[in-house]
Amino acid sequence: MLLRLRSLNLSQPLPLFLRRPKTLNPTLRCLSSPSSSQSQGPLPSSEPAEWTDEIVYLDESGDVICSGRGLRPAEPGRDAHVLDGGLLRPIPRSAAASKLVELARRWRWGPDLDAHLDRLPFPPDPSLLSVALAALPAADPQPALSLFRWARRQPWFAPSDSTYALLLDRLFAAADFDAIQSLFDDILKAATFDDAEPSSTSFSSSLNLVVQYLCQASKLEISFSCFKKLRDAGFREFNTQTYNSLITLFLCKGLPFKAFEIYESMASSGCSLDASTYDLMVPALAKSGRLDAALRLFQEMKAKEGSGRPGLPIYAALVDSMGKAGRLDAAVGLYQELQSVGYRPSVTMYVSMIESLVKAGKLDAGLKLWNEMKGAGFRPNFGLYTMMVESHARSGRLETAASIFADMERSGFLPTPSTYACLIEMHSAAGQVDPATRLYNSMTNAGLRPGLSTFTSLLSVLANKKLLDLAAKVLLEMKAVGFAVDVNASDVLMIYIKGGSTELALRWLRFMGSAGIRTNNFIIRQLFESCMKAGLYDSAQPLLETYVGSAAKVDLILYTSILAHLVRCKDEKNERAIMDIMSSAKHRAHEFMCGLFTGPEQRKKPVLSFVREFFQEIDYELEESAARYFVNVLLNYLVLMGQMNRARCVWKVAYENKLFPKAIVFDQHIAWSLDVRNLSVGAALVSVVHTLHRFRKRMLYYGVVPRRIKLVTGPTLKMVVAQMLRSVESPFEVSKVVLRAPGDSVLEWFKKPIVQQFLLNEIPSKADVLMHKLNVLFPSSAPEVRLLSPPKPLAVSR
Repeated sequence: MLLRLRSLNLSQPLPLFLRRPKTLNPTLRCLSSPSSSQSQGPLPSSEPAEWTDEIVYLDESGDVICSGRGLRPAEPGRDAHVLDGGLLRPIPRSAAASKLVELARRWRWGPDLDAHLDRLPFPPDPSLLSVALAALPAADPQPALSLFRWARRQPWFAPSDSTYALLLDRLFAAADFDAIQSLFDDILKAATFDDAEPSSTSFSSSLNLVVQYLCQASKLEISFSCFKKLRDAGFREFNTQTYNSLITLFLCKGLPFKAFEIYESMASSGCSLDASTYDLMVPALAKSGRLDAALRLFQEMKAKEGSGRPGLPIYAALVDSMGKAGRLDAAVGLYQELQSVGYRPSVTMYVSMIESLVKAGKLDAGLKLWNEMKGAGFRPNFGLYTMMVESHARSGRLETAASIFADMERSGFLPTPSTYACLIEMHSAAGQVDPATRLYNSMTNAGLRPGLSTFTSLLSVLANKKLLDLAAKVLLEMKAVGFAVDVNASDVLMIYIKGGSTELALRWLRFMGSAGIRTNNFIIRQLFESCMKAGLYDSAQPLLETYVGSAAKVDLILYTSILAHLVRCKDEKNERAIMDIMSSAKHRAHEFMCGLFTGPEQRKKPVLSFVREFFQEIDYELEESAARYFVNVLLNYLVLMGQMNRARCVWKVAYENKLFPKAIVFDQHIAWSLDVRNLSVGAALVSVVHTLHRFRKRMLYYGVVPRRIKLVTGPTLKMVVAQMLRSVESPFEVSKVVLRAPGDSVLEWFKKPIVQQFLLNEIPSKADVLMHKLNVLFPSSAPEVRLLSPPKPLAVSR
């Protein structure tokens, strides 16, 4: 129906209604409904008698249905009433709310909306405002917010928790968080400053909604700021959902310690925990390492009625955290409990349990769970395959590792270089050449580059198995991929040297030379010494020449070791070869050896002076032990060559230079001793002769006779020294490690001519011993024999 207004002449009488309209405007129909709760009343006396306008109701075709005086506002002072013709009618609350909704939707915001709301024919109230706000569309919060802002300035406005909650719902749906924050400030002002004590109880729902909605929108700083403001203002009505929202937000932002603070605040406030709180806190505590707190909360959850059984994520987090922390018993117990309550372990839980067991060294339990996982239909991932292969390989279970490795390849996974390297290294360490080389070939065929450790371990096992050609092939491949091979080639050479395979070492050294690979002087020296021990003197001399030619210094120890080979040599041809090697050493000790065996005319100085000059050039701070070794070997050689006088000169100078400081001990009149336990055979014989000569001089010429004289020989040299002294009828008695005799007996023994000859010259020959026996049987008065006897001392001191 169309509603039209016609201007009428004021002199014409007012027309009567012809009939009631069939259809009225909805708003007008609502306003004129006879169902109003208030009764009609007469017009006030001040009402004018005539109308200026007439309302005519027309149908669709334009024909007049009826006409008459329409609805109009009452005079000011009449609350919530309109004039219907001449009757005063009350405005229904639903119509008033609809009017508010109509104006808010029409003008939305601004001064126009405020002006129309100020000219309402009825004064709204808080309940009418709540109805209007609820009737506005939820998708567009602007009209509701504008209507609320206008109402907040009115004297009749009273804050309502439900109104705030309704607005917050609309604003959160529209994602208008600035408006939510502004509304929060209004609520906080109303709650805090209305009375002396904060009346926050009236607004608990809306205040909790603010924090919850901000948390759901991931507004971390704003939500926590609102929470802190409320807490500082004395608000204590936080509900469980608010705490859960804050905990969820902090956990999602990676701030578990702040989530724990919220949880502690929740517990201290006496707020009850629900299933969501347990689902949040138990995994968070477990993952952060607070395992005892997580278990305690887990047990509390199970004991609490109404919280339900723990979910699978809680079990998964506890099992994973317990396993990673090494608490395997607790992890296995939780895993079994999970299965007993009806949960099926997930693939991540299987992976976590297997990793924990394997890392703890419980390979059998891990393998059992591995088989259980495959039996449940789960497929192990690449990382789990890798870990199982490497852990079993490193623990020496190579067959199991090879089986899992083959399964890994059948599953379509390409093993990493580290997996190949682990298997190759472990098989190499176990001495299994065939599996190691097979894995190496598989690795290179797959396009993977072996690492330095892989090459090193493979070369080691090939060298130990004496597979020289295969080791050379691998070394050349290692060089081709860009690795420096000098160290590895030298290591292989050292393996052959230490293993006593001197021929293979020489072959490998020739291969290194042909491949342009150099080694160091230390290994050249080691190979030279191996050749000397094996009697390969023809190969040893070029090695020594190479060693000397590379500016390496031949020290006294190396020269002495060559001299020791000369002492032990029994073949004249080999002796010549060793002498040539000694000459190639170019050491000053060789010049000393040559001068020692020449005559005084060529030396131009006595033997003793010559020996002293050589030993004065030795740096005893650096070469004391080497000089001691040289003296022992040299005295062996001199005694073997029959050069007793030269040997005694060498021993005398060595003792003067304190190379053997504790060899001779004079304990006044009690005991004199000589310790030869640390000497060679030749050095022991020479030192015994020289020291007994000193004892004889001290006893005969100075009259000092000790109670006893000891020769400490040890078990090795005991028989050698005793046999030498037995040839001149010595009074020394042989015990376990010592030759001892009383001083008086030794003094009488020193007076014998053969002992004087023995001590002054050299070890007596068989002819000398025979002549001594004849002189004993048939004493002679010949002057040359008398001269051998020493002069008698004036007094003999005992």
